[in-house]
Amino acid sequence: MLLGSCDWRFKSNVKVIKAVKKDTELINEMDSLLSDEKHFHLWWLGQSGYLLQWKGKRVLIDPYLSDSLTKKYAATDRPHVRMSERVVDPALLQNISIVTSSHNHTDHLDAETLMPVLRNNPGIKFIIPEANRDFVAERVKCQKQFPIGLNEGRTVTVGEFTFSGMPAKHNEIARDENGNCRFMGYVIEFGKYRIYHSGDTIWFDEMVDLVKPFAVDVAILPINGNDPLRKVAGNLNCEEAVKLGKLIGAKVVIPCHYDMFTFNTAEVDDFIKEADKLDQPYKVLKGGERFSSN
Repeated sequence: MLLGSCDWRFKSNVKVIKAVKKDTELINEMDSLLSDEKHFHLWWLGQSGYLLQWKGKRVLIDPYLSDSLTKKYAATDRPHVRMSERVVDPALLQNISIVTSSHNHTDHLDAETLMPVLRNNPGIKFIIPEANRDFVAERVKCQKQFPIGLNEGRTVTVGEFTFSGMPAKHNEIARDENGNCRFMGYVIEFGKYRIYHSGDTIWFDEMVDLVKPFAVDVAILPINGNDPLRKVAGNLNCEEAVKLGKLIGAKVVIPCHYDMFTFNTAEVDDFIKEADKLDQPYKVLKGGERFSSN
């Protein structure tokens, strides 16, 4: 598989990657597929954020759709200079059944993104690591009992979607005083399909045995690596993401957690080379681009 031609614009000497579709055009595409009963559709919203749509239901996974981190770190030694334009205004996201947060870092738990989503989607369910309940409630200004808490080995079903909690190591498998994981991934099961979203994680050997039994159709895995000089917790690198996909038998690996901030990214071409070497099927998406099941 090859990447298509890149569409760039320039701003403050940084190449800002334009979305394939964004805002109203993106929403219109999503709406046009609401009646599809045969396939699921998955749009990359940037960083580790995705919108999953199946049989008219929408699951919003770890969305970051603001410039809150760019503003927060502008005058620090870790400036979060954005590389890709925002795919969609979170206020436009409607008919969302479920939204997730895999951990408390802002690019996975962003108040500027989540508060309008929660406000505009009556009846929405919010899935989080149980260990983070108090922190989440404070950040997004919701009732403490509102989120649905998951932990390693725990499963919850919301409508036709079942979420199984997986531990993540970022850069530790951190737990609260009750043993609940603070960093998590999820396996999402619906119909005949299974998607693994690892959250932010570095490699740990147990993850293969935990995820492999699910025989996932799609594994969504970070590729930005683990460089201590960045002064932030790290992730799988390109080689590790491909290796993990191969070992768990993922039918397709979709890379994420790159092309958002200049200081903490990866070259997706390196992922492509590794995937080709191991004959691991993959799909590289651009912001606002769709992956659909066969």
